[in-house]
Amino acid sequence: MASLDKTDISILNELQENARITHAELARKVNLSTTPCFNRVKAMEALGLIRQQVTLLEADRLGLTVNVFIHVSLERQVEDILQGFEKAIANRAEVMECYLMTGDEDYLLRVVVPDMKTLEHFILGFLAKIAGVSNIRSSFALKQVRYKTALPLPEQGVSIT
Repeated sequence: MASLDKTDISILNELQENARITHAELARKVNLSTTPCFNRVKAMEALGLIRQQVTLLEADRLGLTVNVFIHVSLERQVEDILQGFEKAIANRAEVMECYLMTGDEDYLLRVVVPDMKTLEHFILGFLAKIAGVSNIRSSFALKQVRYKTALPLPEQGVSIT
C-alpha cells in the first residue's frame, strides 16, 4: 500500500486547479526543485491517481444551454439489462455523467444539449428505445449554483488503496 504525504497532496491540489502549470511553476508552488517534483508527478501517474488532464469548456458559450438530469428506471435489475443500458449510453457525447443508483430509479444521467428538440430526440429516439427501460423522468437545471472538478483532498497524507 502506497501513501501520499503533504507535498504530494499539495501537488495534486495544484494540478486540479491548473493542469497546464509548468513543472517549474508547480515545483515552486510546492517548495520543491523541478526534478523531484516531476518525479513525484510521474509516480502518482504510475499509481493511477492522475487519470488525465483536460480543458474545461464553457457550455453556454458553445450553445449547450440545456442541462438536464434524467432518472431512468429499468424493468428489472438483472445483469444483461444493466450491461445493455450502460453499453448503449457509453459513447453518447451528450451524456456527461451516468450513475447506477439506489432508491426509486436505477440510473441518473446528466445530459447537456443545445435545445429542447435535441433533448426530445435523445429521449424519444434513443433512450426510450433501449431494451429494458421502463420509465424516464427528467429534471431541468435552472441555474448552476456550483460546479467543480477538484476532489476534496485531505490536508495531511493519505494511504492509497
